Amino acid sequence: MQGVARNFFTLAVIYSLCGMALGLHMAISNDHGQMPTHAHTMVAGWLMSAVFAFFYHLFPAVGQKTIAVVHFWLTAICGIALMIGLYFELTGHPEIEPVLASSSMGFYAAMLLFAFISLPAVWKKA
Repeated sequence: MQGVARNFFTLAVIYSLCGMALGLHMAISNDHGQMPTHAHTMVAGWLMSAVFAFFYHLFPAVGQKTIAVVHFWLTAICGIALMIGLYFELTGHPEIEPVLASSSMGFYAAMLLFAFISLPAVWKKA
C-alpha cells in the first residue's frame, strides 16, 4: 500500500483508536453523552477512511493523481475538525457551531469529490 491509499489507511487506524478509546471512556465512566461523537468517529472516520484506502489501493493510478491528494487532505482536515467540533458541542460549547457546520460541509464536499473520482474509475470499460 502506497501514497494516498496508505495515508487513508493510517488515518483510519488513528480514527479507530480514538473512537474505541472514547467508547471505553464512556463505558468506564457510565456517561454516554458522547455517543454521537463516538459513532461519527467510527463510521465517518474509521469506516470511510478505510473504504477510501482500499479504493485507492485497488486503483493505484487514480491514487497518483493530484485530485486524490486533494481528496485526502480535504477529508482529513474536515473530518478531524468535525470530530473535535462535535465533541465540544456535546460538552456544552455552542460557540463551536460555526466550526462544526463548516467542517460538516467540507466533509460532505470530500464525499462528493470521492464520487467524482471513484465512479468513473469503477465504471470504466476495460
